[in-house]
Amino acid sequence: MDYFNQFISSTEITTETIFWRLLFSFFIGAIIGLERETHRQPAGLRTHILICMGATLIMLLSIFVPQTFQNFQNGDPGRIAAQVVSGIGFLGAGAIMKFGVNVKGLTTAASIWVIAALGLTIGAGMYMGAIIGTAILLVSLIALDMMGKKLFSGKFIKRLHIHVKNEAVSPDQFKAILQNHKVAIHTIDIEKHYDENKISYYLTVQISERVKLNELTNDLGSIPGIKRVKLQQIL
Repeated sequence: MDYFNQFISSTEITTETIFWRLLFSFFIGAIIGLERETHRQPAGLRTHILICMGATLIMLLSIFVPQTFQNFQNGDPGRIAAQVVSGIGFLGAGAIMKFGVNVKGLTTAASIWVIAALGLTIGAGMYMGAIIGTAILLVSLIALDMMGKKLFSGKFIKRLHIHVKNEAVSPDQFKAILQNHKVAIHTIDIEKHYDENKISYYLTVQISERVKLNELTNDLGSIPGIKRVKLQQIL
């Protein structure tokens, strides 16, 4: 117990401190990574472990340098660690780009950002902060996900592709049909193909299980000027 209390309260970066903090960050990264892995995210177990341990190691280095080298006594120990906050954004952006408008990509990007913050927290020796942060993160990822599924059970997020002849169809025409079928539109992306004289609309929509998909696609396809309609499951 004395050893444990001494370890918790110690501010000196020793070999033992480095080992235990990195081991702690390994387990924290593994816990969050396993949750993401169950959702079949590319940024899963190994990615979260590496990010958490890397952030911890950078924070340890930030503290170690001014403690060890006299020339850096007046330096800012947080300057190196601060680069993690901006640098981790590249990994988060990669997760979002991978999934397009899928909310799962945003959630994974956010978990990557938080796991880096937890790694920095562990490296600084804020163990209770890391434990509390991990608990809240797990509640956000697991409990709120279950709550959302119960609240929105029977509803599915789909990707709707509508290809029309150039300027032949107004978006208000298919929006009216979607509204009649009680389909909620989340996002609309537009791509113009000048060489093929057509416009492609990519919509992220929320569809209830009560909606008859065949009737929906037939109604959309009956609009003069629409060349093709395609529904793709996302969530």
